[in-house]
Amino acid sequence: MNFSKLFTILIAIAAYAFPVHAEELPPAEEGSFTIAVIPDTQHYRGKGTNRKSQAQSPTTNPVFEAITDCIIDELDRQRIVFVSHVGDIVDINNDEQWAVAQKCMNKLHGKVPYGISVGNHDMITKTGDSSLFQKYFPQSRFNEFDWYGGCYESPNGKPEISGNNANSFQLFSAGDMDFLILHLECNAPDSVLDWADKILEQHTDRRAIITTHMGLGPLKHPKQPRDYFDAPKGRMTWKKCHGSNGNTPQQMWDQCFSKHKNLFLICCGDQSRTQALHQSVKGQHGNTVHELLSDYGANGFRLMRFLPTQNKIEVRTWNPVENEFCEKTSIVPEKNQHQFTLEYQMTK
Repeated sequence: MNFSKLFTILIAIAAYAFPVHAEELPPAEEGSFTIAVIPDTQHYRGKGTNRKSQAQSPTTNPVFEAITDCIIDELDRQRIVFVSHVGDIVDINNDEQWAVAQKCMNKLHGKVPYGISVGNHDMITKTGDSSLFQKYFPQSRFNEFDWYGGCYESPNGKPEISGNNANSFQLFSAGDMDFLILHLECNAPDSVLDWADKILEQHTDRRAIITTHMGLGPLKHPKQPRDYFDAPKGRMTWKKCHGSNGNTPQQMWDQCFSKHKNLFLICCGDQSRTQALHQSVKGQHGNTVHELLSDYGANGFRLMRFLPTQNKIEVRTWNPVENEFCEKTSIVPEKNQHQFTLEYQMTK
């Protein structure tokens, strides 16, 4: 056996015995901070799912578990100050899946501020009834925290429609800046948008973020299955929830979001056949608003690292299942939709 062949064999043996370590998230630098964004977490297994072969198995969600485990593991290294869930917390609106979702989010509870947007899968879409979400994530769960600002209260005394934390706001500070973040349900009705207007007006001294489930995706309601992938995309002009009372993403922008000069960021999910998309637009006051869609399935979640001295936000998509950065998917092969940087003025 010649030397080169022996060397090749030894390298192969070493690679097998000492596998290459997975990627590691680089730590956040001094003076920076991070907001984590959890996309739709609909990958449930076992009882309470459509998987008939698993009907007798315990209900689990390994992807959701991996995301919240990663957030807790990286809480200090990434300087994570807030966690936002874009909605579709469950796939099927039943107790089995909600119990698992609550268990996953319990890992964050009391350790980092967080908020949740209610998606179309998290309610009865026609009526907007989110009773099960309210059972597992009610207002009473958050009242003890000083970062919890409150929620929309249904004026008719029926909290199952839009009330009891289905629309909420949180207050936090980081990097010598004060922030307001609103979590609004999918296709929020006019009364909810009126409430959101008041909250934003009461906190004009804070930098505002909105998370709502439905935002970017196919502009028009797809007529063919391929339209979800191939049709022109942007802020959607169609809706799924609340019947005639619901507002499309475009209507939510026109009636509420565009009017507030302190708004700079909107996060959304919902469109698994778009997966990743972002655009930057101007509000009525000339303020730049970054709109970010993430619905990655098992491909990862977002870490938005704020760099105040550079006036930049580094958006990174991390796959905690594979322990690697998500740089492409079969639906979105372009790296710049998964790993990119936004301009945002934080220092004068």
